[in-house]
Amino acid sequence: MSVSWITTGITEAFLRGVVECEPTTAGLTPQRLPAWARAQIPDPQAQRTVQLSSGVTVTFSTRATRLQLVTRAEKNSADEPWKPEPVYDVYIDGELLTQRVSEVQPDGTAVLHLEGLPQRNKVVELWLPYDELTVLLAVRSDAKVVPVAEESRPLWLHHGSSISHGSDAVGASHTWVGTAARAAGVELLNLGFAGNAMLDQFTARTIRDTCADVISCKLGINVVNGDTHRLRSFVPALHGFIDTIREGHPDTQLLIISPLWCGIHESTPGPVAWDVVEENGVRRQKFWSTGDPQEIQYGRLSLEVVREQMAAVLSQRMQTDPLLHYMNGLQLYSESDARQFPMPDDLHPGPAAHQLIGERFAQLVFGSDGVFSAASGSEQELSHQRQRDQ
Repeated sequence: MSVSWITTGITEAFLRGVVECEPTTAGLTPQRLPAWARAQIPDPQAQRTVQLSSGVTVTFSTRATRLQLVTRAEKNSADEPWKPEPVYDVYIDGELLTQRVSEVQPDGTAVLHLEGLPQRNKVVELWLPYDELTVLLAVRSDAKVVPVAEESRPLWLHHGSSISHGSDAVGASHTWVGTAARAAGVELLNLGFAGNAMLDQFTARTIRDTCADVISCKLGINVVNGDTHRLRSFVPALHGFIDTIREGHPDTQLLIISPLWCGIHESTPGPVAWDVVEENGVRRQKFWSTGDPQEIQYGRLSLEVVREQMAAVLSQRMQTDPLLHYMNGLQLYSESDARQFPMPDDLHPGPAAHQLIGERFAQLVFGSDGVFSAASGSEQELSHQRQRDQ
């Protein structure tokens, strides 16, 4: 039976989890860093990484029972079998319906097909893949689709590394930050950039200039595995990162989180290296540290050193900043957790660990005794915070 498709162009009104939208001749590209910030990144791989759409959703209301999301998508290479196929998480009225992969068409577009949806007016959320470059074109449907009114839920802005970005999670809503946001009932702006939580000032300025009700930053792991700082530069860079955020958010709850447990870097500096190994007939990445623990005495950084220095910096600053908070990342994922939920590649937690970390964060931070407790599922105390920040 043929379908009379209604084609609706995607505009910024349909998107959540973006800093800005970039219109091009190919379509609308959701971005999590503004153009001026991306222009300051010298590395092509980093440029690509920050444009991946982790936490970005296409959200609309409709009575349609058949839908197609039309995009242009850069799929993972067949030469990288350790990377999972990028999936969309599909939610109906806040409940996960399915996970689907878009299909590449002869004309080069990619189409996500959905059929048999409930025959009622409903809110559809399509979480874009966190590991696929996506340009949005249109929604095709058998009934009208309209944008949903702007969220009234508190907005949680989070910045972090590949674990926050989503590495090894089964979908963007199943990252630890996606899990925590759903559990806490808050809207998420995920500024997790795999390999690129480097205390960059363009990231700090982006956070400074972006409206948010509560802010968290998980820092330190990329500084170690990228071997980008020594002790002398790390501490001032951390101070400067916080200073810049505070310029735009002087009255916002701000949580700084040190690295999760990672055995290869606990007492050994970076840089990290990797190769492809075969385990039980499956090829996948494995990471290891190439640094020398003896060089810590000369200012090289391990995770143990980073946590110690972060705790000292935050302890000093919290004396005069009552809205600034510190969390040791080992509270979220410790050595004992790693024995129960090992890192498949020795650097990134697997799906079960993402869920564990997200649930813990929701309880410890958004729970009744947490520093973001006022934001959890409520807009009463924070409904005007974004207007104040502006």
